[in-house]
Amino acid sequence: MGALAHVRKRLSWSLFSDSTSPCTTLRTALTSLFSCSSYATVSRSSSDPLPSPGRDGCAAAIGIFQRTLLQSPWFAIPTRGVKTSGSSLRPGNVIEKKGCESRPFSRRKGKATIKVELRDVDSGNKVSQRFGTEETVERVFVEAKPYIYMCTDRDGKVLLMDPDTLDQLEVNEELFGKNAKYLQDDMKVRVEVYNGIPLSASVPKHVTCIVKEAQPPVKGIGVTPREKVAVLDNGLSIKVPPHVLAGESVVIDTTDDSYVRRTKV
Repeated sequence: MGALAHVRKRLSWSLFSDSTSPCTTLRTALTSLFSCSSYATVSRSSSDPLPSPGRDGCAAAIGIFQRTLLQSPWFAIPTRGVKTSGSSLRPGNVIEKKGCESRPFSRRKGKATIKVELRDVDSGNKVSQRFGTEETVERVFVEAKPYIYMCTDRDGKVLLMDPDTLDQLEVNEELFGKNAKYLQDDMKVRVEVYNGIPLSASVPKHVTCIVKEAQPPVKGIGVTPREKVAVLDNGLSIKVPPHVLAGESVVIDTTDDSYVRRTKV
């Protein structure tokens, strides 16, 4: 944050000084900020466009940056990975290990180590790796992009569409893991990409499904059971309250396949 503090201090002085043109100093400071090697992406928290040159542009520049940079500094996203302990790794994280980027698929905790199954980003090969609970690894930043689900073919290829450009992307069904069964037409999904390579994909946390089979309420029983098993239209069996009937729509939490509530489509 040293670069941001320097730019903020420089602008704070120059915008209220008569000896230097505010616009000139403003653009010089912005140029130096964008050239800082410590940060890759710099974004403003305001939607105001950069001002045009001239007297009116200078006045606009002072107003914009008094409301944004001078009060809430720009935020910068570092490109370099962050150090994290092996015990904090989760499936879907991307790490750099021995010059090779990998993503954890599963993890098992032992007495003093954690066993993680890694998949090489380039080759797709899987390997098991043990990390000490105090051992640190470097996580790699990935880009999360929204897509719309279109269809899945017989070979397990999932066709997605970019909602902005309408470009299509084909990924393996295994990128969604166990949640591939929740994919529905026109569903909004998220794909994590690293160096142009799709690494993982996810569905929304809550998904609406239709109950295909459910045992009807049984009368005459002294104690009503708290739960019963129901089969959803995607073939998944879950536990639901006894009042849920076949044909009804229910909201499911995709993180643990649990019932949330009934709903109307």
